[in-house]
Amino acid sequence: MTAEEPGQARASGGGLLQSLRNLAATLVAVLQTRLELLAAEVEEERVRLGRLLVLAVVAIFFLSLSVLTFTLFVIVLFWDTYRLPVIGGIAAVYLIIGGGAVFAARRQAAAKPRLFSASLAELTKDRERLTPK
Repeated sequence: MTAEEPGQARASGGGLLQSLRNLAATLVAVLQTRLELLAAEVEEERVRLGRLLVLAVVAIFFLSLSVLTFTLFVIVLFWDTYRLPVIGGIAAVYLIIGGGAVFAARRQAAAKPRLFSASLAELTKDRERLTPK
């Protein structure tokens, strides 16, 4: 029996070492998956913001041109009769529209979903699974 004990110790030690290696490999795989998810979310957000910026610049440019053209049209139309009231009215309308846009932008910024929410949710699930009950 004495001869079998060192062999058994070696086998159980190898089993323990192999279990630790498997655990480490699993943890590295989970970490890699979470980092890949995080990287994908960062890339999606970057692309979305780039498209949004381009669309915003194009929209602002052409809307500005149309507002300027319309403003000049209305002022010229009423040049002989109500020039100053028309200019004041148009300025008031622009002020109201600008204030509404600021209000809407603030509301949308407050309602923005949390960055990396999918990654955080997955990490929370992982922590819950690993926590002993």
